[in-house]
Amino acid sequence: MKRLLISASLAAVAALPSAANAQAIPPAIVAVVDLDRVQTECTACKTARDALKAQVLAQDNREKALAGPLQTEQQSLQTAVDALKGKDPDAALQARIRTFQTKMQSAQEEAARGRQQLQRNQTYIAQQVQTKLNPIYTQVMQRRGANILVEQGATLATTQTVDVTNDVLAALNAAMPTISVTAPAAPANTTQGR
Repeated sequence: MKRLLISASLAAVAALPSAANAQAIPPAIVAVVDLDRVQTECTACKTARDALKAQVLAQDNREKALAGPLQTEQQSLQTAVDALKGKDPDAALQARIRTFQTKMQSAQEEAARGRQQLQRNQTYIAQQVQTKLNPIYTQVMQRRGANILVEQGATLATTQTVDVTNDVLAALNAAMPTISVTAPAAPANTTQGR
């Protein structure tokens, strides 16, 4: 009986290393990419950033152009109301006030639409870059023999030998020579009557 137990124990011990080998995980081969650098140095990204800055400037100028005449009209209306010294405005002044309020609301809506379009454009640019980057990550990892790709900002320290930023940047420049800087128009708000 003692021999049977010893034989069984030896067989169990002999089986342990093979079970452990069956579950062995390959060693991690890590690559690191500096996405901030990729997104600031990519050729199409630079062009898109410049175009977006021009769009922001144009939006600012449009808002100033809308605000100028409205401020002048508001001051004129305020002067007319102050001259009444508490009396009710006549029909003509009331009409001017309503017209001013309509123009003010229209200008605010136009400015809001412009800012929303700028936000959509910025998001659209980022989406295009991310869409191109996803397959590039896999390609660079395969070329470099890595099985993990980490963003440099998520690391405490790395060596230059694991940095694949130049590879990713070169592949992105080749895959995306241009970026569309104008997002498709937002769907119109439609309300259905009941």
